[in-house]
Amino acid sequence: MIRVSQIKISIDDPIEKVKELLLKQLKLKESDLLEYRIYKQSIDARRRGKLDFVYTVDIAVKDEAKILARKLPNVSITPDIEYKYPEMGTEVMKHRPVVVGFGPAGMFSALILAEMGYCPIVLERGGAVEDRVRSIAEFWSEGKLDPNSNVQFGEGGAGTFSDGKLTTRVKDLRGRKVLEALVEAGAPEDILYMAHPHVGTDLLRNIVKNIREKIISLGGEVRFNTQATGFIIDDGQITGVKIKGGEIIETEHVIVAIGHSARDTFYELYESGVHFTAKPFAVGVRVEHPQSLIDVAQYKEFAGHEKLGAAEYRLTHTASNGRGVYTFCMCPGGLVVPSSSEKGRLVTNGMSEHARDQDNANSALLVQVFPEDFGSDHPLAGVEFQRRLEEKAFGLGGSNYTAPAQLVGDFLKGQASKKLGSVTPSYALGVKLTNLRRLLPDYITDAMADGLQAFDRKLKGFAMDDAVMTGVESRSSSPVRMDRDSETLQSLTVKGLYPSGEGAGFAGGIVSAGIDGIKCAEAMIKQFKKMS
Repeated sequence: MIRVSQIKISIDDPIEKVKELLLKQLKLKESDLLEYRIYKQSIDARRRGKLDFVYTVDIAVKDEAKILARKLPNVSITPDIEYKYPEMGTEVMKHRPVVVGFGPAGMFSALILAEMGYCPIVLERGGAVEDRVRSIAEFWSEGKLDPNSNVQFGEGGAGTFSDGKLTTRVKDLRGRKVLEALVEAGAPEDILYMAHPHVGTDLLRNIVKNIREKIISLGGEVRFNTQATGFIIDDGQITGVKIKGGEIIETEHVIVAIGHSARDTFYELYESGVHFTAKPFAVGVRVEHPQSLIDVAQYKEFAGHEKLGAAEYRLTHTASNGRGVYTFCMCPGGLVVPSSSEKGRLVTNGMSEHARDQDNANSALLVQVFPEDFGSDHPLAGVEFQRRLEEKAFGLGGSNYTAPAQLVGDFLKGQASKKLGSVTPSYALGVKLTNLRRLLPDYITDAMADGLQAFDRKLKGFAMDDAVMTGVESRSSSPVRMDRDSETLQSLTVKGLYPSGEGAGFAGGIVSAGIDGIKCAEAMIKQFKKMS
């Protein structure tokens, strides 16, 4: 096939104009064009008063060589982006491989293993998505937290209750495999070509269920409400996994894809001899604005156009104290959601449905923190740093999962908020107005204040007085890394154990976690044959 880039059409042009421009640019008759499909769509809004969609298109034609011989600008051979399964190794497995965790990394490692005939056993401490929806709804309406079935734990991991963003800065063809598997499971086909694809939590719930059913149909086993409580290690080799209730699953191959919130499992692994390193991450708050304000700031006079949907943003700044400040997991037309996984500790996150049609836009507003901030040189000190902030947020909100909140204008003035303005907080369990400087250390709040004012210069209205900040956002990424060999992807200290995904410190988001899960499955496959 041939790839043609920089096909531009106006926002008001029908999509059929793409084909018309293709034929014109390549001087083809319609009968010469056998097939065409969009590879990428992006938006060019650089010129005021003009907004274009820009397409890269793959085409099949009758005489490909003739067109390529013309050496036309923006025309090239379509690269091969088809996922290639690895060749099996030579050593035969004694027992089935085990995958601990069924978030994106665990899900995609299990999918690859199942597709290659390895019949993995998946252990997920949380519930199937149908049960998980019920337990989360109970928490959001009544404040009754299930520590094993919540926004962090359960089928699909934390990503199931998010915006479902599928963007990644990781340049890896495995990412295409992730997207294609999602489409096969029911995701909209446009995620294959949108510049900033997303699915939305409402669609993800059915998608993850369909992937689970495919794994099972290929001989895999998925056990919900099944927590790994111990790891049996003999002379540096994993030989089994203990699960709650006393059962031991014998295995020499375990992919650990537990996500960034499985703190008790971090400690189990650490005490079993798995090597950990404390790593930098970021903490802060969720900030909410009217979605209409973001639309106007980003799209100007085109705001509200039916082809554009809710506008996004991504902002970064280096504060005067040297710390990075940035927005993360921006949820257009979304909600700030209660995301605790431990009783007595309060956590916020963001979520959108596919339509992104709620009144507010929200994003994490985060500041970098480093191991030297954690108060200890223990490898898991970052976990305790998070816990202290979450306990403080729980108390500041009233010790009932009501979240502490403050208006941006009051935060910048250093005064507690007394009443809300034009922005109604979307946090389901309600907010308690306070001064968030009581929650976060000065080095974080000072950097946040710098960032808010810098972002307002980049995106007009970002520091509006009555935008709402809700705390605490503490789970943006893992505070640890489970160190692994760069070639075999096995733990540095435990043979047969493959740390994977966001919780292990090797990913950040649905697609990158899925990619890392695939890498770990491939590493296992390249060394071992499946059981006969």
